[in-house]
Amino acid sequence: MAAAEAELGGSDRPCLHMLSAFLALEPPDIVISLAREFGGGSITESVQSCIWRRCISKADLKWQGPFLRRFIKKLIVEIESSGGLVLDELYEYYASCVIPLKDDDSSVGNSKVFKTISFIFPEEYSEIISCPKSRKLEVRLRSSVNMLEGDTGCSIWPSSLFMSEFILSFPDLFANKCCFEVGSGVGLVGICLSHVKASKVILTDGDFSTLANMKVNLELNHLTTGNHTSGKLSHDEMVHCVCLPWESASDDDLHSFAPDIILGADVIYDPSCLPHLVRVLSALLKRQHPYPELSTTRLDFDTSSGKETSNGAEKGPVAYIASVIRNINTFNCFLGLVEQANLVVTDLTETIKASDFLPYLRSYDRSSIRIFRIHV
Repeated sequence: MAAAEAELGGSDRPCLHMLSAFLALEPPDIVISLAREFGGGSITESVQSCIWRRCISKADLKWQGPFLRRFIKKLIVEIESSGGLVLDELYEYYASCVIPLKDDDSSVGNSKVFKTISFIFPEEYSEIISCPKSRKLEVRLRSSVNMLEGDTGCSIWPSSLFMSEFILSFPDLFANKCCFEVGSGVGLVGICLSHVKASKVILTDGDFSTLANMKVNLELNHLTTGNHTSGKLSHDEMVHCVCLPWESASDDDLHSFAPDIILGADVIYDPSCLPHLVRVLSALLKRQHPYPELSTTRLDFDTSSGKETSNGAEKGPVAYIASVIRNINTFNCFLGLVEQANLVVTDLTETIKASDFLPYLRSYDRSSIRIFRIHV
């Protein structure tokens, strides 16, 4: 993408959106729609040439083959049906490299793909999130294509996209803070936390295969990581991967993490897990600082400025939970358990406005996501 970006003009957003959607493996119809917008209403030969040079010729068949086959087939049909001329390169590539994939059991059975999520932001954000001379932050992720087939921990869920936008929108909220995520999945939220200069990022999950995939993603994004099975963390690593099954996590281990901010994205979905989740949140939020004189005043979110402000009274960490409410009974069960744990929940959905850094992800419905603040 670096070479492609150098060719883009400052206002050439349609091209940037099309390229970003392709790298994120958005549904082919969405990528084609963006290609049409880039071409001023049609997929011209120059647009095809751009797609060929910047997208298709650089694709990895091992990880993107099935998507590529569907995309090129739909692209060719779209161009032909509108009376356009298809570049020879597209025909030849489809015939020689893509058609054979439908008979290749190994490619069809590959449950993982590589996606690149590109957060596109105004120039003034460049210095804030540590990506100088760039209008975007690219996060490369190995993720699952079987979101509903038992591999949920390796999928990119909508609320993790929203939480990432929230982090990048309010970097001062997380800078120089110890941030702890429950159910970290592919690690997207943690990668964004590292870019806003969190002092420590602790990513947790109870599934070993998810943790292994998460560590791959952190390394893909040039982050030094460590694997841990308890709260004893070294201080020479900024990002920690911790195996933390909610049902067996001890209060002592949870207290030892001592986070300033706890985060969770799409973790309110399984009623049987909710008592364990709330116990973990309660232990993290109610922990006593080992040195009370060094404990920090709890901060409240100022919705007008997008910053945390001291309330001058209570002390302790705070949690932010983003979730799509798929089942109202499950969500009400969560609220009931939180109330029993003497925790306070505030719905921030209507009062905070995270920036839209993912305008090309048209399969991502931000309006379906709610974000909550939880504290003692």
